[in-house]
Amino acid sequence: MNAAAPPADSRQAASEGSFKWIALGAAVLLVGMLFGSSLLLYTAYSAIAVVAVSRWLTNAWSVAPRAHRVSGPLEAEIGQVVPIEIEIQNTGKVLIPWLLAEDLLPRDALLYKVPALQIEGDRIRVISLSAGETDTIRYEIKCNRRGYYQIGPTVLETGDLMGLNRRYRVGAVPQYLLVMPRVVPLHGYDIQSRRPIGEIRMSHPLMDDPTRIVGIRQWQPGDPMRRVHWSATARTGELHSKIYEASSIAGATLVIDLHRDTNPRQHEPVRSELAITLAASISNALYQMNQPFGLVSNGRDAADRIRTEGFMTDYRTRDAATQHLKMHEVDAHLKPVCLSAQRGPVHYRDVHRMLARLEITDGLNLSQTFLEVESRLSRDTTLIVIVQKCDSSTAEVLAGFKRRGWAVTAIINTFEVDDYSKAAGPLVASGIAVMQLRDEASLAMICRALVER
Repeated sequence: MNAAAPPADSRQAASEGSFKWIALGAAVLLVGMLFGSSLLLYTAYSAIAVVAVSRWLTNAWSVAPRAHRVSGPLEAEIGQVVPIEIEIQNTGKVLIPWLLAEDLLPRDALLYKVPALQIEGDRIRVISLSAGETDTIRYEIKCNRRGYYQIGPTVLETGDLMGLNRRYRVGAVPQYLLVMPRVVPLHGYDIQSRRPIGEIRMSHPLMDDPTRIVGIRQWQPGDPMRRVHWSATARTGELHSKIYEASSIAGATLVIDLHRDTNPRQHEPVRSELAITLAASISNALYQMNQPFGLVSNGRDAADRIRTEGFMTDYRTRDAATQHLKMHEVDAHLKPVCLSAQRGPVHYRDVHRMLARLEITDGLNLSQTFLEVESRLSRDTTLIVIVQKCDSSTAEVLAGFKRRGWAVTAIINTFEVDDYSKAAGPLVASGIAVMQLRDEASLAMICRALVER
């Protein structure tokens, strides 16, 4: 889009303002001519001259400045400081007496006592630029919380010295900063672990586990010699074969509930960040063990939101620019996030980035999400479901997975014991393993308890 082209409503408002001044000057001039008043004529001529000069200067000052963003790192870790630098140059031939430059940031990123993005320095400055002069806005962003953030655009405002005209325009397009979720080392997730990551009993045979003998039977043509049970053969005088337990090396499919109704606002952003940290830590452990892992969530992908909403390339008021940058409360996009279970560094990077971009939304609830993605879930993996509240529909869906032979583990993300007991009751009655995620200190303990089951 062309940054120099104002939107139609802005052009219409500017034309209406100019018409009012021209009409007022013409009226004063007509009255002076009718009554023969030289004072009124002088006043009309002076007013028209002042308005014309002010309008010409304002237009010249508004198109002269050019802003260029020196792009910093596009990916960062929590706690990292990202430098932001914007160069503003006066390309015109006249002095710009004042220019207000503001680099916009998402309002949600600046909320809470410890904001997601902590600003160090001035991102709003009033400067004066002579012809050809360049000034620089420098500030730093400390990344306190994971997320996908739009840094910018830079809005430039100038006007005449009498305050008759104001102009707003975009000086520098935005950049997009991806802050990765924190990964906590999970002690206990090793190659010999069983549940939820490791060897699990499957409802349908995928392969025979030679370390788990469940019985013997008479030898049949086609049985390999390594399956012969020699003790039973010697005792009975007939060939017998071992029967192994059907098992499979299973990773995990991480399911994160980020629906607005089951993630109360009073618990944010603490509880949702704990869920994302746990999921990132488990996926990192699985990646280190070269086991498959996938991700399912009903949350909103921030990249899709920004791609859909975009950003306006010209603003006539700073309030309009700020309002457009705010996140919409209602999400009409009902497609869940689903990354199938795979191995390898590329898949781990995709999952890690997706976890960084997930946001709470009001799209599909968890039971509706399972209906959408069940056909794409890997049956060979354990379902690790992370929720804050487990309503009756979600408990019923998880119980259905359990009855059909899935390995299901539920993690209740709440600090209160009463809330945990209320959510865990129906799940425990269905034979589902349930754990409580109280705080960050319990992350490693949860995983160890799951491994030692």
